[in-house]
Amino acid sequence: MTVSSANLPKISIEAIVQRIFAFRQITPLDRRLIKSAVLDGLDDKDHAHLNRVCQGIQNGLILVVE
Repeated sequence: MTVSSANLPKISIEAIVQRIFAFRQITPLDRRLIKSAVLDGLDDKDHAHLNRVCQGIQNGLILVVE
């Protein structure tokens, strides 16, 4: 079953990033939630949070789960 972006709850980028770092992984649901939030627009703080996630993935701190 696929969940469309229209059915996703509105969750802040900060909350999503906190969850990603708490579990040290980014799931398909996390990626869909981020995509939905990005479509709503980002501010500088959101960009900083997403950069932190990207750095975590690049440094091996965050596992990308399929």
